[in-house]
Amino acid sequence: MSILEVKDLRKSFSKTEVLKGISFSIEKGDVLSIIGSSGSGKTTLLRCLNSLEFADEGTITVNDTVIFDGAATKAISDEEMRQKRLHFGLVFQSFNLFPQYTVLENLTLAPKLLKKGTAEEIEKKAFDLLEKVGLSEKKDNYPCELSGGQQQRVAIARALALDPEILCFDEPTSALDPELTGEVLKVIRSLADQNMTMLVVTHEMSFAKDVSTKVLFMDDGVIAEEGAPDEVFENPKSDRLKAFLASYSK
Repeated sequence: MSILEVKDLRKSFSKTEVLKGISFSIEKGDVLSIIGSSGSGKTTLLRCLNSLEFADEGTITVNDTVIFDGAATKAISDEEMRQKRLHFGLVFQSFNLFPQYTVLENLTLAPKLLKKGTAEEIEKKAFDLLEKVGLSEKKDNYPCELSGGQQQRVAIARALALDPEILCFDEPTSALDPELTGEVLKVIRSLADQNMTMLVVTHEMSFAKDVSTKVLFMDDGVIAEEGAPDEVFENPKSDRLKAFLASYSK
């Protein structure tokens, strides 16, 4: 059974159509890498899944429950929207940590607001997550005192603190130098080994090839090719995908 099913998702900004009928599904434990050139619609797709943007048409279904239907006319409440967003966690390319809070406070703020347990339970879970990403000794530091790679690992732990069913990454290493990129990808690989269901928008082709169970190549708002990593990377069918992959091998 699919944990996530997306059908005919369409999104326009003014007269520019960014998503032109996106459909795909993933199973629990899958790691779906989404690749493609800038402007192909990858980030807009993630934002629609996380309800940061709303598609104009199509449906999004999680565990057989429709959480978005572009044809629906009834407005939903703020509480319903919060519940829908909890299905997904999102890690941004620019970290988006709260600079005025310590690392531990960044992890505990949302769970406390949503009453996800007692203060003691929430802090214990946050500390365990920091251990998981190798940063327990930084719990009292502020984001400005961390490297970019450390900030991104905190952002991953923060996303995990709300127990999302699907964890989404939007170019998680694009703001990092190669050395720091490795430490973030190591954390994502470890999550894959633990069967975390993930959608990863990435320009790291070797990571996508090695870790993914499925790869989507987006081009101009459509899924131009999809399949297993070996199929997509070793036997690309379209000229666009061939050209895209060739640009990374130079």
